[in-house]
Amino acid sequence: MADSSSSSSGNDAAAVDENSVSTFVSSLVFNLVVAAVIFIAFCILRPRFKRVYAPRTYAVSTEKRSTPVSSKPLAWLSAIFRVRDEDIIARVGLDTYMFLRLMRTMFVIFLVLSILSLITILPANLTGDGNATGLSRLTMGNVKADSNNLWVHIVFFMVFVAWVMHTIFGELKVYTRLRIWWLTNPTHASKVGASTVLVSTLPTPLIENEGKLSSMFDMFPGGVRQVIVNRNCSKLEKIVSERNDFVGKLEKALTTYAVKCEKAHAKSVKKGVAYVAPKQPMTRASNVPFKGPKLDAFEFYSTQIASRNQSICEMSGDKEQYKRQSSAFVLFRKQLAAHMAAQTVLDYKPFSMSSVSLDINPDDIIWSNLNMNPYDRRIRGYISLAATIGLVIVWTILTAALVSLVSIENLKKIPALSDMSDSKWFGLFSGIVPAVLLAVLMALLPMILRLLLRLEGTTRVSEVNLRLLHRFYFFQVWNIYLVTIFSTALLTILTETASNPAKILELIPTEVPKSATPILVYVLLLAFTGAAKEILQISRLVLRYVLPLLFAKTPRAIVNAEKPAEFDWGVSIPVHSLIFLMGFSYSFISPLVNCFVAAYFGLFYLVYRYQFLYVYNDANWVTGGLSFPKAIQQIMVGVYISEVYILLMMVAKLVAADGVNANGILRVIFTGLTLLLTIFAHSYINDAYLPIINYLP
Repeated sequence: MADSSSSSSGNDAAAVDENSVSTFVSSLVFNLVVAAVIFIAFCILRPRFKRVYAPRTYAVSTEKRSTPVSSKPLAWLSAIFRVRDEDIIARVGLDTYMFLRLMRTMFVIFLVLSILSLITILPANLTGDGNATGLSRLTMGNVKADSNNLWVHIVFFMVFVAWVMHTIFGELKVYTRLRIWWLTNPTHASKVGASTVLVSTLPTPLIENEGKLSSMFDMFPGGVRQVIVNRNCSKLEKIVSERNDFVGKLEKALTTYAVKCEKAHAKSVKKGVAYVAPKQPMTRASNVPFKGPKLDAFEFYSTQIASRNQSICEMSGDKEQYKRQSSAFVLFRKQLAAHMAAQTVLDYKPFSMSSVSLDINPDDIIWSNLNMNPYDRRIRGYISLAATIGLVIVWTILTAALVSLVSIENLKKIPALSDMSDSKWFGLFSGIVPAVLLAVLMALLPMILRLLLRLEGTTRVSEVNLRLLHRFYFFQVWNIYLVTIFSTALLTILTETASNPAKILELIPTEVPKSATPILVYVLLLAFTGAAKEILQISRLVLRYVLPLLFAKTPRAIVNAEKPAEFDWGVSIPVHSLIFLMGFSYSFISPLVNCFVAAYFGLFYLVYRYQFLYVYNDANWVTGGLSFPKAIQQIMVGVYISEVYILLMMVAKLVAADGVNANGILRVIFTGLTLLLTIFAHSYINDAYLPIINYLP
């Protein structure tokens, strides 16, 4: 009976391994084919649709334009690599340059990691004398608990952690030097916003007395040039909005009428008859359809615009009619004074004047959040945090349910599908559909998180995006990495150890490596199909070319349609940091993961280099590269998780071995030592670099 049971479990394991190979191969072929088709489509469409694929060659200021690329299909590849780093900073800014540098650094890390892991880790796994089959034979799960091959994994991992930390140090040195250069560069330093601070949560005496507020900041070098207390101008804003609506309607009516006149004139010339002007457009004063008499549209819209302009002039004349708000802009004569003010404790009262923002851009301000009580802001922050935790729970249930529903094992439980065979088509289904569903779910999340961050009282759009970087990253680490990808391994471990918890450490070395297949599938989807979709921009092709042809009826609408797209910083960087985490945490377990993560960063670096030089225009995202140190912190999270993994694996191997041995204890000590040294190195980074990143020394 025992023999039949073991035979059955062995057959089940073999079937699972066969399914993992089928899933991996199906996903690889599918993603390669889709990526090839999309890249070919891009090479064909690029010269024909410059509005989508090359707006930065004409739709930005002259000094920031990129040189047009010839119409040859692959000419764009050579064009993007002819641009020097200095020119990239000049054209697209320091934020973009540091992001591209980050992608290039991670590509180099995983390229070297891939080559060396295939030379060292892969042979150690294959000769580990384990009983694994299929893709599991290529992982650490095929190495016996008492095998000396485990030292290969430890030495390899320790060397690469040291190299990654050394690389991080080097990149932070480059960034801090460039950051100081950017802050002191005349192009930036001469801007009014560079020497201006936004002070929030002002106490009532300072709100009512601008002179007192000015004298308070006069202690800083150069003194204060001007103080502007913000006011509630919602009534004026409403009038301006109404005026702009009427301007849009007048432009549309004039353009439509001009087109009709041109067509009528052309028709009269063609037929040789006298030209008869079309009837002028009519409208109604009421917003209710068919209510009120018809009026001449040109006269009505012009009258309404003139009336609103007069009201705007009258309302703008007396600022005292608008209520003061608890925030103010302080304009200094020297940039250094603004940086000193931002680092100073301005009031002894709790939360009073506690928020001071630098490098002010009016288009970046969230004006509705400038009059928020500090305690109200705190309460909103707690509510937002609680809502985020609730979202984590809801998304965990949704992702786990969707991924489990489309697995082959669960589909077989449906009576109509119970007799289906494990064909290649079902391997393709289980390899593609869960990853696609996961990507769709995660695409909806940032909109909700952004709304929560705005409701907290965040005063700037750039600050919302910078905070979104971390919140979205940790959301992905939990929902995609820990819950979705490890759900199968965790479920197996919990099921097997329900009656015997002591078996947990015995199952970790065999079950955790099996999660390499879901990681490979997810990376494959993003590396090939994701990079290809990014460069093809199919949604923007529709929104920016097809829809404007149908709805852009005025010169203003046509100009707006020509504006280049903007890059989503708050969402994109966490995705790449997650891929780094996936790759690095499995670098010593499954060498295949390294190869595809290297392909991921290599392809995206190539794609982003083109996109930022020819497509994206982030004129309102000017932070001086502040997203870079946040990305470094996310990389450190990936390093820590990887070190915890290898430590648990070594502890589990020690327990699973026949008796405690010195080799096993030494392996645990070395992995624990790696974790401790990383903590010290991270502490050094925080002490040495973080204080000089935000402010002028």
